[in-house]
Amino acid sequence: MQDRNELMERLNRAADTLRRRIGACRPAVGIILGSGLNPLAEAVEDAVHVPFREVPFMRASTADGHVGRFVCGMFAGVPVLMMQGRLHGYEDCSAVDVAFPVWLMARLGIQRLITTNAAGAVNASYQVGDFCIMNDQINLTGRNPIANLDAADMAERFFSMLDCFDPHLRALAHEAAAETGVRVQEGVYLGVLGPSFETRAEIRAFRTLGADTVAMSVCEEVIAARHAGMSVLGMSLISNMACGIQGASPTEEEIREVGASREADFERLMRALVPKVAQAD
Repeated sequence: MQDRNELMERLNRAADTLRRRIGACRPAVGIILGSGLNPLAEAVEDAVHVPFREVPFMRASTADGHVGRFVCGMFAGVPVLMMQGRLHGYEDCSAVDVAFPVWLMARLGIQRLITTNAAGAVNASYQVGDFCIMNDQINLTGRNPIANLDAADMAERFFSMLDCFDPHLRALAHEAAAETGVRVQEGVYLGVLGPSFETRAEIRAFRTLGADTVAMSVCEEVIAARHAGMSVLGMSLISNMACGIQGASPTEEEIREVGASREADFERLMRALVPKVAQAD
């Protein structure tokens, strides 16, 4: 049986390394960039790049289009730490592996997290290219990063997930969308393990459960962030209609193409949003 303090020791070593690498930068907001959204990190000014593989105990990203590095610097006048890519369960990463960079952000003093991804629309009224603010989540990955002795020892094991996506941050996201003229939806996000896309029957079941969007990430990150006391905003790019909706059969190429077509609007929205999040009470 491993020592109860092993995870804490790993996080402390990783945090020490990342602090040294980013120098004087003290990020106020953490941002996880999902599929098709990685290019936003190129807009960070005075950027310091730290590949995941150079941080002790961090897994490397293998997902297509995920650069796999931390980017620290200024974005829209705010010091940020972006993850240019993320870790997924389908990459042979455990729930603790997926949560590790989120806990690492908390170790660096970051209390506000924006997590983004590409998602399929279960809600047939959504349109490909919309952005969707997450107002709740359904975790169907079958995993939870706190179901681990070390992780549970970091904070209270049993904790509330009410308003796991902060209502005030969601309101700020709507404000930013209105200011920039970027179309947004709001709905319930459902996370699965992947990497196969869902079947038509699964999508029908997810609709019955109350899901509006579905993808293969986010849920474990949000659980870890809330366990660490972070406020979370989640936002998806609707990159495709889910399987069977309007005859859809999702492909990775489609997701990449939609992401590329929405780069400018995503940056415009985030430039309006990030300062609001940084200043939120």
